Amino acid sequence: MSVTSSITVTVPATTANLGAGFDCIGAAFTLYNQFKFTLLSDGETEITVTGKEAERVNTNIQDNLLYEAFVKLYSHLGKNPPPVKMEIALAVPLARGLGSSATAIVGGLVGANALAGEPLSQVEVMDLAIEMEGHPDNVVPALIGGCRLAATGAAGWEICDIPWHESIVPVVAIPDFELSTVEARRVLPKEISRADAIFNISHLGLLLRGLETGKQNWLQAALQDKLHQPYRKSLIQGYDDVSSAAIFAGALGMVISGAGPTLLALTDTRNAVDVVVAMASAWQELGIKAEVRSLAIDTHGAKVIKGSGE
Repeated sequence: MSVTSSITVTVPATTANLGAGFDCIGAAFTLYNQFKFTLLSDGETEITVTGKEAERVNTNIQDNLLYEAFVKLYSHLGKNPPPVKMEIALAVPLARGLGSSATAIVGGLVGANALAGEPLSQVEVMDLAIEMEGHPDNVVPALIGGCRLAATGAAGWEICDIPWHESIVPVVAIPDFELSTVEARRVLPKEISRADAIFNISHLGLLLRGLETGKQNWLQAALQDKLHQPYRKSLIQGYDDVSSAAIFAGALGMVISGAGPTLLALTDTRNAVDVVVAMASAWQELGIKAEVRSLAIDTHGAKVIKGSGE
């Protein structure tokens, strides 16, 4: 096995659920966190952070998720982690429903695997990532890119690629307030009716075909959900105003990205600019600052660039 002394891992932001795909669908977007790992010949591990919200990331190794993932892979190999310098460059907003924690988990695991000479396959790294995160919807697309459906099979996780039609443009509206995943989980009902279960099953099927074909009337119906969004929307100030503005501007529909509070609209290339402006204006009228931008699907997932010592 070859060993490298310095590598950089770039990991995309992700959205999860896409409405009816609660806890099983995720997609990678063209927005990235970057993690550089440099082996140290002696001394202790150190962590530095740059980028927006850098001051909010804990650089103590006992409380840093990137380092926790790094250590997990070495522990899985039965080895002690080497001292390493970790340089984090942030672009994915923290605690906004765009998979920032998934980027850290995937970045740490992929970085450790690369420095160790890649003893684990992508599937083995994926299994460790799902174990750490607790569910697959963010970490799977962060690792392998694209839009993915994850389900348990007889021998483990089965990952299905979901084709994303080139005409569909994702627009993310990221407000300057947070919503904790714990709170977003707390408001969900412990039981649902058979009617709601049937509703989501049918809409999930329609979502898969709508994403593949780009058929707009299918997507307009498919983005509805009865498992999580009716309960979580009350936690997001201005949800109805932003949704109405996005649809009036030409969006096919709007969903909560992950646990929120980021909102995700799907539109086509003709209306993307209008939807961006409309969503930003709706929140601005409520006195809420928001970053709104159109993105694209990242098809590669985590990328590794090796440095010296190959």
